[in-house]
Amino acid sequence: MNVQKKLASKVLKCGVDKVWIDPTNTKVKQAITRRDIRRFVKEGAIKKLPSKKKSKNSPKTQQNMGSRKGSKGARRGKKSSWLRIIRPQRKLIKELEMQKKLEPNVYRRLYRLVKGGMFRSKTHLTNYLKDKKMLKGEK
Repeated sequence: MNVQKKLASKVLKCGVDKVWIDPTNTKVKQAITRRDIRRFVKEGAIKKLPSKKKSKNSPKTQQNMGSRKGSKGARRGKKSSWLRIIRPQRKLIKELEMQKKLEPNVYRRLYRLVKGGMFRSKTHLTNYLKDKKMLKGEK
């Protein structure tokens, strides 16, 4: 029945373990072509088993320090971490530029500072702008 299972798995487009062959049907053992397999599928002698779903009350896996494999950079890449910090900062300075809240010729200089990684976060950037009095109307 191993040959029949392999053929059936290809016909049904699933794994070998998901194929069920009726043990009482002796004719299935004689099936050697895909056409034979399709006929038995139609008759119900060969079936595709439903996938097993994870139960909702199973214990959650711990993600504490001892369970982690791989460095911090391997679990989340440096680039994605960088983009998470940079994109909001760029968006903020772009909005300030559009609203004409920045002093003249400050946007390009700020953009370069952001790109250089000078600011830890958006809040750090806004605090810098207030301290250096780069915003219009705050003097």
